[in-house]
Amino acid sequence: MKKIISLAITILIFVVNAFAQKDSVITKKDRKKDVLLQTNYGDIVLRLHDSTPLHRDNFLKLVKTHYYDSILFHRVIQNFMIQAGDPNSKGAKPGEPLGNGGPGYRIKAEFRTTLFHKKGVIAAARDNNPEKASNGSQFYIVQGKIFTDMGLDSVETYRLNGRKIPLEQREVYKTIGGTPHLDQNYTVFGEVINGLDVVDKIASVQTSKGQDRDRPLEDVKIIKAKLIKRKKNVQ
Repeated sequence: MKKIISLAITILIFVVNAFAQKDSVITKKDRKKDVLLQTNYGDIVLRLHDSTPLHRDNFLKLVKTHYYDSILFHRVIQNFMIQAGDPNSKGAKPGEPLGNGGPGYRIKAEFRTTLFHKKGVIAAARDNNPEKASNGSQFYIVQGKIFTDMGLDSVETYRLNGRKIPLEQREVYKTIGGTPHLDQNYTVFGEVINGLDVVDKIASVQTSKGQDRDRPLEDVKIIKAKLIKRKKNVQ
């Protein structure tokens, strides 16, 4: 009997490991899918950029292995962004400071001049490492605000060290909005194609002013993240 039980356990472990290994492999079909974040505030659909393959494949792998399931949006700042991806947030107690967790690796920065921080983009969070490499799992979705030409001029002078924002991007910041001071400092690797209203809802929740500063007072959770078939018509 003991031998039968031992064999059954061995087979079970093999099957579990086989599925886990399969989930961690990114295929060509995976790269043609979108990502659905099912939150307790509604659904957000993301489309990842092929021009940032390191971040794209890493995010897809984490989604396939269910890394983001039950993770919180632990940092929310209205008119700026909503941030998630800290594994320590799963089951975190109320009032507990969050934001230092991750999978234990970084991703090389993939700055692209065509990818900028307009409202709705998803970008990788990071610490202050000199290479500006990204945290392996933490990300934020930009809400931002609408700028005037004068405001953008100020950003160029004081936040971008004189770097000029391209005219077509200035127009986007003046109409849709965003966070231009983050451009070329944090890797943008996708954008929201459906669910911007959910981003706005999350950005408006009440947050803490205590040691867990900017954490929502009531948990905002990614219930499940999964790959979905890409639709031709999106909002």
